[in-house]
Amino acid sequence: MRYRSTSGKAPLTSLRSAVLRGLAPDGGLYMPVEIARHSPEELEEFRRLPFTEVCYRVVRPFAGAEVPDEMLWQIVSEAINFPVKLVSLSPGMHILELFHGPTLAFKDFGARFMARLMAYFVREETRPLTVLVATSGDTGSAVAHGFLGVPGIRVVILYPSKRISEAQEKQFTTLGENITALEVAGTFDDCQRLVKQAFSDSALNQRAFLTSANSINIARLLPQMFYHVAAYRQLPVASVPLIVSVPSGNFGNLTAGIFAKRIGLPVARFVASTNVNDVVPEYLRTGEFHPRQAKATYSNAMDVGSPNNFPRLIDLCRNRLDNVRKEIWGHPATDEETLAAMKMIHERFGYIADPHTAVGVLGWEAYKREHPEPSQGLVLATAHPAKFAEIVQRAIGSAPPLPDRLAAYLKRDKLSLPMSNAYEDFRRFLLD
Repeated sequence: MRYRSTSGKAPLTSLRSAVLRGLAPDGGLYMPVEIARHSPEELEEFRRLPFTEVCYRVVRPFAGAEVPDEMLWQIVSEAINFPVKLVSLSPGMHILELFHGPTLAFKDFGARFMARLMAYFVREETRPLTVLVATSGDTGSAVAHGFLGVPGIRVVILYPSKRISEAQEKQFTTLGENITALEVAGTFDDCQRLVKQAFSDSALNQRAFLTSANSINIARLLPQMFYHVAAYRQLPVASVPLIVSVPSGNFGNLTAGIFAKRIGLPVARFVASTNVNDVVPEYLRTGEFHPRQAKATYSNAMDVGSPNNFPRLIDLCRNRLDNVRKEIWGHPATDEETLAAMKMIHERFGYIADPHTAVGVLGWEAYKREHPEPSQGLVLATAHPAKFAEIVQRAIGSAPPLPDRLAAYLKRDKLSLPMSNAYEDFRRFLLD
């Protein structure tokens, strides 16, 4: 399998090169040259096979001959060793819980797979690999735990000061070893900008072996197809169209959903459910894309004003607005609407939703109001509500149960280092 850049100015490359580079030399994002489609008969077989086998079959064509079968099987089986649970709140609305991994967030799928794939690719490297990652919340903890203790790899995590929850922060700032957390004076977009500047700094890259663990890295994106397939395996067979509502910030989650559709999953449409950082719903409505500074919200992991994966979304839709609109419908939600939705979900269904999942429910309900024809909705639940206990308590009047593994991190001391949002300061840190 060869990989190309969305910008179209870089040469085709291997999976190894795409993964270790992160970003293409022309500034584009790597995409597979082709996407293997599975037949309806194969998809039906997916319902009967063990989940590990299904994940292996889904990712196998994207790895090609670069990763031996036995190694790819080992990577998949070690990375995806936790369940994906479907909860049906009503016959027409389902919640797919993606937070049963080690860090209680959907990012565990991509981060754990990527860490093991990278470790395989750098096994014979003499230079240490530095993995850069900007996080607006859950990516940091998933990447940190995925790479913790991996030989030959150090991880540098940039996060916006005072803009993520304490539970999210403690999960990746208390680890030490090969994990360094930088508390940036600024927004998530500042963190993302610093990472991108580092990759485009040719002098720096001659001295340091850098790659990314954000969803700009294709190794983070491919395994996110797994849980879309997991939903297909568990959903009742229905003749009505399936609408998947995806809480969206950097849009890796939704991009992976379209990848899953391209391999054959029968999804009628995706809903890009955002908070007030709504540059993609605005694009769908007006046809104009205007990145801007992110605003802080209760659903902080989606506080992104310049979504990294937007070029991939456009690329998958052949760079045509009408094609994008056929695939994706957008809906933004305010903090007040999010709190009200969390309360409604708890009172009506007895289900505790984190703020991101509540935004997803709001997106599905808004879609249903405008499209009353028969359909069923699937909302991706991206994080355990205990990671946002204060917001949950504000919404429903009580805090969610705190898992033991999360409680243990809250007792640890934070080890993060302060960092300005100036690139020269970050560059100096990397070289030191």
